[in-house]
Amino acid sequence: MKTSIATVSLSGDLRQKLVAIENAGFDGIEIFEQDFIGFDLRPTDVRKMVADHGLEITLFQPFRDFEGLPQGPLRQRAFNRAKRKFELMCELGVDLMLVCSSVHPAALGGITRCADDFAELGDMASCFDIKVGYEALAWGRFIYDHRDAWEIVRRADHPNIGLILDSFHTLARKIDPDSIRSIPADKIAFVQLADAPAIDMDLLYWSRHFRNMPGEGDLNLDGFMDAVHATGYEGPISLEIFNDQFRRGNAEIVAKDGYRSLINLMDGIRKRTDCPAPHLPMLPDRAHLTGILYIEFACSETDASLLEAKLRQMGFTLAGHHKSKLVKRFQNNDVNILLNSDPAGRSFERVQKRGPVVSEIALTTNKAEAGYERATSLGAVPVAIPYQNGESAMPAVCGVASSLIRFADRQINVWEADFDAVPETPSTASPLKRFDHIAQTMSYDEMLSWSLFYTTIFAMHKSPMVDVIDPDGIIKSQIIRSDDRCVQLTLNGSDAFRTSANNFLAEGVGATVQHIAFQTDDAVALAMTMVSSGFDILPQTENYYADLAARFELSDEFTAQIQSLNILYDEDETGCFLHFYGLSFGNGLFFEFVQRMKNYTGFGAPNAPFRLAAQRRQTALCS
Repeated sequence: MKTSIATVSLSGDLRQKLVAIENAGFDGIEIFEQDFIGFDLRPTDVRKMVADHGLEITLFQPFRDFEGLPQGPLRQRAFNRAKRKFELMCELGVDLMLVCSSVHPAALGGITRCADDFAELGDMASCFDIKVGYEALAWGRFIYDHRDAWEIVRRADHPNIGLILDSFHTLARKIDPDSIRSIPADKIAFVQLADAPAIDMDLLYWSRHFRNMPGEGDLNLDGFMDAVHATGYEGPISLEIFNDQFRRGNAEIVAKDGYRSLINLMDGIRKRTDCPAPHLPMLPDRAHLTGILYIEFACSETDASLLEAKLRQMGFTLAGHHKSKLVKRFQNNDVNILLNSDPAGRSFERVQKRGPVVSEIALTTNKAEAGYERATSLGAVPVAIPYQNGESAMPAVCGVASSLIRFADRQINVWEADFDAVPETPSTASPLKRFDHIAQTMSYDEMLSWSLFYTTIFAMHKSPMVDVIDPDGIIKSQIIRSDDRCVQLTLNGSDAFRTSANNFLAEGVGATVQHIAFQTDDAVALAMTMVSSGFDILPQTENYYADLAARFELSDEFTAQIQSLNILYDEDETGCFLHFYGLSFGNGLFFEFVQRMKNYTGFGAPNAPFRLAAQRRQTALCS
């Protein structure tokens, strides 16, 4: 199967779009009529330009309001328009045109009438050696179901007339995609794909503004493509994405995300059906994660000293010095934090100006090399790291804000190979159990891209996006987690100018980790020990604890205890949640400490506005 993308999916002019599409790895383009009309080259020159980028034009689109018109001038005008477009297509070198179902106010509808129109159009198209594909728009006046569009194509019974299937138009209408399975493959002219978030709104508005790449939304793209595959269709698979973010965003990033989403989707089909696909690389399975080996901070020597003091207050002890770099390892139970202040480090110059930043996250998996191979096959940028003899080689790709994501074999003993142990007595503080989650802050426009990155490379799934109320606007938040929750990420972004998320981006180094949460078995004991060690917990208001008493049946003694330690509380039908935060440091980084009781799997979302308000007060006090 060849890969294609509609030019309407990207920002820029036609030349800029072609560069992005070529660099992403696509085979072809659907040329959107407006992109061509607004471009300043003649059709034959556009044809050559497309070919010079190693691409082919797979489809010319759209041709609107053709079928079902009454006999007379309107109908004749439609055929005249079609003839002119066929002549243009011959100059462009494209042999397939998309005709979308009519919304013309004068259209009469009727399956037989429409079939007769297409039979006549097929005769005209055959004179130009062109084929026509008919697509049912979800908001078409009479034809809004691919089953009706197929019946029109079937009755037209013309070799130059076929059916175009679009996942959005089928799935937005909640039409069973299995109805596609009975359509002969040779009558399917083209397949277009688009995902979309589950939003209850007008179909036309939903389609024109909120489509996204396969895997970024909530539609059943797997079921749709399994049905298409069952027909034996082997033609192009193309993306047609109408999305306001994408049309104002970076065309290179959007195109690469699109290609990644297509390859991931096709790889899933192949694995479910043993479908041969010689045109595409055979990918390893999504990497199954087993945990987080370590998180590394890049920081200046001054910031490293401040962070070291904070880690010791949190119960960490110095466990080792790197054998060849200025990197220290701090350990609390199975939780490892590295402080890298090496002048040769990738982030050294940046952190001298901006303050500490999370520079590496090492994820453990049973098959590190296979995970790395899948990542790079899906467009992740590999990063070559120099190693000294005997040091552990962990392959790495570029993550958010040029940080590294390392793939570590579960059995690797990096601490023995790379570090000289330090005989320091372990802390007596309540131990941390593991990393609970990592919160990454980014611009809102980047959230779909990074969500797709994680869910296509790793065996992780995403939750629906939710709104978090900031004192100065709305922050969007989405959870990405492995099935067993051993690795959990929260992606946070905002378009609002003054939110804490945007302030963090403006003052820092771009999209990166803003906070790290650690899990403990006893939040109260941990907070007491940390406070006695000098750790400052983010203070909460008396009003918050008065509200807790009204919402939950907590004892007065327990409420007073968590209030004295500034611990927040949440519960749902599955269990309870205790958590507290440290004060922000650097450019807005902070730590969180959580205790999950029973089967609580949330993140204390109801408390997020109070945490944000408290952090705003802290910032005001420090300014």
